[in-house]
Amino acid sequence: MWRLVADLMNDLGMLMDLLSPLFPSAFIFVVCLGSLSRSFTGVASGATRAALTQHFALQNNAADISAKEGSQETVATMIGMALGMILARITMGLPLAIWFSFLSLTVFHMYANYRAVGCLALTSLNIERSGILFQHFMETGQVLSPEQVSRMEHVLPTWITSWSSKKVKLLHANVRLGVRVSSLDHQEMKEVLLSAVSHYLKAKYLLVERKGIIDVIMHKNSTASDVLQSFIHALVMAKLMQKSTSVYLESQSWMDKHYEVFLQKLSSLGWKTGRLLSPPVIWKANWTDVSSDDKID
Repeated sequence: MWRLVADLMNDLGMLMDLLSPLFPSAFIFVVCLGSLSRSFTGVASGATRAALTQHFALQNNAADISAKEGSQETVATMIGMALGMILARITMGLPLAIWFSFLSLTVFHMYANYRAVGCLALTSLNIERSGILFQHFMETGQVLSPEQVSRMEHVLPTWITSWSSKKVKLLHANVRLGVRVSSLDHQEMKEVLLSAVSHYLKAKYLLVERKGIIDVIMHKNSTASDVLQSFIHALVMAKLMQKSTSVYLESQSWMDKHYEVFLQKLSSLGWKTGRLLSPPVIWKANWTDVSSDDKID
């Protein structure tokens, strides 16, 4: 999605440049908006380029992909400059032709990028892909391939994309990673302490159910694999909440029986199961168990 946002902001910046002569009194303001839009493009495209480079790199050789990308970008830029000079000469003195050319090429550019992003079959696990894979595994016992998940994963924001046609429930919307311990009230803190003893004694995370939302509290020594495990465990609880009351026991039982099998099937189809691509978990906690005297910081 952010790849499309970067391209959209770049096109918006060029649109501002074309509109600026039409507003003499606000010329500087409109030009500055265009520059700001292109600055945002640099940030968003840089982040997405790194992720795509890692995806396409063979044997983790990102330098090879970067070199090829640089060569292709240079050739494309030179061809674009040549065609742009020809188009500028043809449309000289014809405002309608200029606007028609710009708008039609912009629409084609966005459509081409939309199709290109939709064709990507990324093998990394982010929050949405993990949710799709987990729900399908819960229902069928099988794991989807990256190509199948790519067709189900949304490209546009969820408020634009029609999820009803894809038949995918947003289970991951009921999970919050990295919740602060201080956000819990006294009763919820008591439940956390009890669950730490009975369910999560050896785990590097705690799960708390609050009004249909599964909050995940991470241990300060948790690793990337612990974050992935905690998220899958939270998805299990979110799924079981729909038809069970003892979600803590049943979710832990499911994790003990099926989690390793789930990871093995993911790996067999080329999924990278070492980490979960999620927003940084800033808030973490520390808990110990010494002679049943539990403590959470």
